Amino acid sequence: MPPHNYSDALILNVDDSDGARYAKSRILTRAGFNVIEASNGGDALVRAAKDRPALILLDVKLPDINGLEVCRRLKDNPETNTILVLQTSASFIGTADKIRALDGGADNYLVEPIEPDELIANVKALLRLGRVERELREVDRRKDEFLATLAHELRNPLGPIRTALALLRKLDPVVPEMQENARRTITRHTDHLVRLVDDLLDVSRISQGKISLQWERVSLASFMASALETSSHVFDGRGHALSVDLPQEELWVRGDAVRLSQIVANLLLNAAKFTAPGGVVGISAARVGSEVHIRLSDNGIGIAAASIDTIFGLFEQSGHAPDRVQDGLGIGLSLVRNLVELHGGQVSVTSPGVGLGSTFEVILPLDFEVPEQAAAKAAPVAGSSKRILVVDDNEDAADTLAELLELDGHEVRTAYTGAQAVEHTYQFKPDIVFLDIGLPDMSGYEVAGKLRTLPIPQNFLLIALTGYGQEHDRRAALDAGFNDHFAKPVDFGKLATLGLHVGR
Repeated sequence: MPPHNYSDALILNVDDSDGARYAKSRILTRAGFNVIEASNGGDALVRAAKDRPALILLDVKLPDINGLEVCRRLKDNPETNTILVLQTSASFIGTADKIRALDGGADNYLVEPIEPDELIANVKALLRLGRVERELREVDRRKDEFLATLAHELRNPLGPIRTALALLRKLDPVVPEMQENARRTITRHTDHLVRLVDDLLDVSRISQGKISLQWERVSLASFMASALETSSHVFDGRGHALSVDLPQEELWVRGDAVRLSQIVANLLLNAAKFTAPGGVVGISAARVGSEVHIRLSDNGIGIAAASIDTIFGLFEQSGHAPDRVQDGLGIGLSLVRNLVELHGGQVSVTSPGVGLGSTFEVILPLDFEVPEQAAAKAAPVAGSSKRILVVDDNEDAADTLAELLELDGHEVRTAYTGAQAVEHTYQFKPDIVFLDIGLPDMSGYEVAGKLRTLPIPQNFLLIALTGYGQEHDRRAALDAGFNDHFAKPVDFGKLATLGLHVGR
């Protein structure tokens, strides 16, 4: 008896020879498989999309479309690319033919005539492989769901922590040095937790091909300055000597400004982490032909020769600075590599050896197009009082953000349920609504729909402020009628784009 029950496995048998097709179908049916048939490539593609067989027994020589091309189309189509393909042929029997079929996406290749036992054994082996692949995909799907849920659950408490700290600074800006040090410690570790959460989700998005870049023309100076600002506190805290050498000429690249800054910031933070206190780190950039080369060198722990080829791997870490235990998740450099490649560039590392420092180099293509003059956009008027509604079932998050906004002179109301949000919006007629997605009585998307149908002027900004921060969450929010999507904890810089200069 076979170790698995194959009675539910649907097999599509494709062959233009009636006799050969009948013989293979009979063998498979007697072995307990459920078999359907097609006599040409066009019908095979239609039946594959319609019936979704577990495996296709596909002859190479077909009257309309070559079987190799049929296989390629199946594997290129997201709806059919998981279907197993067992390619067969009585005409193309050379090694080169087998290689061409396997390179084209076939899962195996058999030369006819095929012994019945060999055919059955190959089909069963491929079905076992398919079962394992499906299980792995399910594990991967659950992992992604877990990461999204984890991020949401972590972001919810991080929001009020960051907002409460900003509120403390507003209420009492001048405090004793010891108290200020405590505030800086809270800020530093909150920011670190936010970065870890974002890195985890970035890895998940990139691995699924779901990351979306906001393409624009970005100046080298701007994203380098942003990265240096992001990482400066780490260098100051560890007493590193940081030298910066940037070109005088203005250089431009095409890409996502936030992600470009993230690339450089991750390399800077990596250098700081793996360089002992008081060490030396240098970053430079130079134009080389049609590219810009960004180099970052340090005199830190270096990299062993055996680790050079794996250092950009996911969860890979190589040693640690003498004053620090192994920290971080080992995903920063993996993100760097993926983001650089998404920008059409490349990244590499060299090191003389352990204890002798290392040098990372990022190469990005330059953008030489002359940009058209963009129309001036009216910026929000800073300091003007606004009517704001904050909706969140986490009362600490709602109340602390409301109090912080009130200190800046805004008129603020809070709501903790979707029903309250609808009622307050109708009565209060706010200029801005910050609306959480995960409410107890209805989803934020449902609330957004109700708000957009209220018989009041629809000129208020509707902002999703939520712990779900993936790209599909942002798209879902915009599709539901939101004007923008802010991930928790609230980024005060993003609030400034609305004319709300809080947290300063």
